[in-house]
Amino acid sequence: MPDAQTRETTTTSVVLLATTPACRLSCSDGTLLDRLHDQLATLPVREVQVLTPGGGLGADLRGVAKIARISPGAVLVLPADLVAHTEALALLLEHPARGTAALVSYDAAPAPMRPPVRVDGARVAAAGSSFHTVPGSNATFRGVLQVGESDLTVLAAVAEELAELAETGRLGPVTPVEAVDLLLVGLVRWGATVRAAALGPLHADRVTGQAAAEAAVGRLAEVDEARVRLDTSVKQDDGFFATFLVSPWTRHLIRPAVRLKLTPNTVTGVSIGLAVLSAVWFSAGDQAGRLLGAALLYLSFALDCLDGQLARYTRSFTALGAWADGMSDRLKEYVVYVGLAFGYPGGPLIWRLAVAAMILQVVRHAIESSYAGWAADAAQAGSPRGRPARSLLEPGDAPHAAAGVLGVAERLDASTISRWIKKMIVLPIGERTALIAVTAAVWDAKVTFLALLTWGGAAALYQLGGRIARSAR
Repeated sequence: MPDAQTRETTTTSVVLLATTPACRLSCSDGTLLDRLHDQLATLPVREVQVLTPGGGLGADLRGVAKIARISPGAVLVLPADLVAHTEALALLLEHPARGTAALVSYDAAPAPMRPPVRVDGARVAAAGSSFHTVPGSNATFRGVLQVGESDLTVLAAVAEELAELAETGRLGPVTPVEAVDLLLVGLVRWGATVRAAALGPLHADRVTGQAAAEAAVGRLAEVDEARVRLDTSVKQDDGFFATFLVSPWTRHLIRPAVRLKLTPNTVTGVSIGLAVLSAVWFSAGDQAGRLLGAALLYLSFALDCLDGQLARYTRSFTALGAWADGMSDRLKEYVVYVGLAFGYPGGPLIWRLAVAAMILQVVRHAIESSYAGWAADAAQAGSPRGRPARSLLEPGDAPHAAAGVLGVAERLDASTISRWIKKMIVLPIGERTALIAVTAAVWDAKVTFLALLTWGGAAALYQLGGRIARSAR
């Protein structure tokens, strides 16, 4: 548990836009504004600043800009006419990165209080308002925007530019209702990386009248927030093996692990220990040893999934934990390679195959990490490779069109079967674990290494082609 000083430096300041009449609508907790205040009091919030009506949209935006310039950390901006689950707000406020993110939903058509957005790769690629259109939109923005510390300068500049445009009438008949929508448009067009925090089955709705407010509050009771938190702790975009053969049962260990006060790093350590024991049994070289080694390797991978699920459930991600998790994956895999080679009576050939498999995996990891590093650099505002800032006076965003290899890949994503095939082609850690366990248990180490080199080589070519195509785009 962090001490008070650490908690103070990691919490977020909140700007509540109480600039519309709807924020004074009544509910069982007083007004909608009171209800949001009570919810924010249960979350890691540094302070709550309420902007009240007094000057129109331009004044509201300038107020946000002023707060952004003096805030010592991340800033969350949301309208006080919002009716939302506390867990929905926690998707942003309790995320350890405290980065720039927007709350979005994939299950509703755009409406005046639900502007359209286009999400690509878990990031908001385009955002709309009554003035800005979004061709190819696939989600809606639900009014909650968090801006990380590194983007606060951009937020202030965007808010001031939007204020001037609104006051001079160049954005059309926009009103204070759209303040947060316009801020999201501005951030995206200025090149800020905005994470799309998916609402899932939770609710977050802006309301305009008493009947709508009562209906929105009533809908909140239809969802079990605790169950949603448990469900979302399980990775939604994992590989086939992890999704269907591991996560369905490891999810039931999350709450017991919390009650036992186990940390994700502790679970990672136990996972490493099981992998070492697996290698020891593989080194025995007999059928019984390979079977037990395969079982221990499976359990090691299951705990590897559990540590991530536990981190997401407790929202206790750390840089050390992420690094340790990635390093443990490599360590466990290579220790198992050594154990398999020791247990195979094949002389120098088996060691050459083991070393080749290790080198191939290092190359594949380099392809992924180097591309991720380049993408992170390119996303930084002001980077020579980053997206140039776009004028806020352009009414529409560029149509979403993929070509060539990427076009084919994105069309394949429309089919559930082809999407799973794509995930399996790249031979992620779950599929590698299954491949090693099955081939070692049924055949021997030579078959295991040949299978890893064949499938891994094809995966490396597939990844390299995809990265080249994405970089070119």
